[in-house]
Amino acid sequence: MAHIGKSISIHGDLTGDEDLVLEGTVEGKVSLPNNELTIGANGLIPADVNAKSVIVIGHVRGNVNGTERVEIQAAGVVEGDVRTPRLIVAEGAVLNGSILMADEPPEKRATAPAEPVADPAAKRGASEPRRSGRSSYATGAG
Repeated sequence: MAHIGKSISIHGDLTGDEDLVLEGTVEGKVSLPNNELTIGANGLIPADVNAKSVIVIGHVRGNVNGTERVEIQAAGVVEGDVRTPRLIVAEGAVLNGSILMADEPPEKRATAPAEPVADPAAKRGASEPRRSGRSSYATGAG
């Protein structure tokens, strides 16, 4: 697991192929598509973030995409849109943006036509009589 300390400031895109804890500042884009990214308590990330799993304890000003999950802990702040199939927002966390809970981007989803709703009369067939909800027998008073 890599660690970027709170005194480190990066201006530009950050990519990698291992889990990362960010305690410093990254301005640009952060992309760890196969790994976990943790924005630590001292982390200030004015950047779009993309990772398999994202944990926010610090502050993100940008869109957050977690292909498996996004977790915003109690001290965490996200000012941007979140896209993930699983979202955890702790009490006290701040999320200012829209949420899209989807497994894959809309442009990759297959859009199948909707199945027509079957007519119940068609299932009975033309020769079968229609039944009402009332009973067909009478009770006699005796």
